[in-house]
Amino acid sequence: MKLNELADNDGATKSKKRVARGPGSGKGKTAGRGIKGQKSRSGVAIGGYEGGQMPLYRRLPKRGFNKPNRLDFAVVNLGLIEKFISLGKLDAQAEITEDVLVAAGLTGHKRDGIRILNKGAFTAKVNLVVAGASAAAVEAVTAAGGTLTVRAPKAAAE
Repeated sequence: MKLNELADNDGATKSKKRVARGPGSGKGKTAGRGIKGQKSRSGVAIGGYEGGQMPLYRRLPKRGFNKPNRLDFAVVNLGLIEKFISLGKLDAQAEITEDVLVAAGLTGHKRDGIRILNKGAFTAKVNLVVAGASAAAVEAVTAAGGTLTVRAPKAAAE
């Protein structure tokens, strides 16, 4: 195979509809928009216009606040960790860090860190080091005879 032999599969690409390019194109003159009316013109706002009535998006109050520098954690449940240990994908004897959890396939990527939640049964004695954990998860791991260390999560990108 050579570079000049590479090609997309049949039907993989579709050419853009070229409107207003003359009567022979089939989409000339009005470019498929019909005659007159708001929808035939540019800058149409049909979805947000209510005939002069105050639009819904302006009648409803604004609520809440999204913190711009909030941390985004990947969530892993204790029951899933237990399952991966029983399948042999995680070694319960070694220290289980976030990188180990990602490598085992428990989560796609760790984002700003991994947070452990207490969902599912957990009996394995493990040493977990993660960026966050619920109080119930810490209690479940210590009850099973293991340790769960919460390290400081990395700061969110500015």
